[in-house]
Amino acid sequence: MDLKGRCFLTLKDYTPEEIQWLLDLAAHLKKEKKLGLHGSRLQGKNIALIFEKPSTRTRCSFTIGCLDEGAYPTYLGGDEIQLGHKESIEDTARVLGRLFDAIEYRGFAHSKVEALAKYSGVPVWNGLTDEFHPTQVLADLLTLIERFGHLAGLKLVFVGDGRNNMAHSLMIGCTKMGVHFSIVAPKQLWPDEGLVSMCKQWAEASGASIQLSEDLEEVRGADAVYTDVWCSMGEEAKAAERIALLSPYQVNEALMQKSGKDQTVLLHCLPAVKGNEVTEETFEKYADVIFDEAENRMHTIKAVMVATLGSDLPEF
Repeated sequence: MDLKGRCFLTLKDYTPEEIQWLLDLAAHLKKEKKLGLHGSRLQGKNIALIFEKPSTRTRCSFTIGCLDEGAYPTYLGGDEIQLGHKESIEDTARVLGRLFDAIEYRGFAHSKVEALAKYSGVPVWNGLTDEFHPTQVLADLLTLIERFGHLAGLKLVFVGDGRNNMAHSLMIGCTKMGVHFSIVAPKQLWPDEGLVSMCKQWAEASGASIQLSEDLEEVRGADAVYTDVWCSMGEEAKAAERIALLSPYQVNEALMQKSGKDQTVLLHCLPAVKGNEVTEETFEKYADVIFDEAENRMHTIKAVMVATLGSDLPEF
């Protein structure tokens, strides 16, 4: 499959077949990594890594992915280039596009990564914006495949802030790949209806379904329960309000038991605020799958870079 030159801003832009190919490629690259094999598919490429928001998994995954495949990563902190302050985003994009072969952006407004993609002329990868976190969802889907052997027909329930970037991106990824998707959250934290309507069309095509509910009983039948922090980066001032609103939606043993399935897993994109969105006991019970999921950030990010910029790709 030819994805060369494509940007990776949101899974909206990718077909189910393309997403599956990225997952197959990630699994292949993971096997190579476990065997101690390093590739040269990005040999000589220069990659700009723009981080307006700090990161552990995203920064490390892009950096290691570059080095494993022969590329040179350059870290650009938000206070180093002042994107959109001293220089317009459009002009910064045109400069970086002439110096680098690709650009990763992790920050706040999704419009910034879109501007980088529009004006740079090189592949741009979204490491996280306030609206979408597509590389995380690839890691989540790969983790589900590793645990269950398939995606279509699984049920994933997101519990917590249903209008954050993870809920948005999971809804897109799940509905495209045939995974039944539910959000359990207070109604005022449900996602935008426009995005829900869009995802319903993909769900109809894939055989998936979407449910929005305030009722914790929606967890029944879940193969995976997913949660995330109650206050995303930049929303710290809302912490007390969110804790009061979301406390009934904490993931704990009682909630996990509602699935009625012994094999149900807990997923979390990390970092976790234990004692808020998840109890420490429940987090530790499912730590193996959560940290498999964290490791899979690296393999899926490497797959995105290799697929859109690399050469000598395997065939599946």
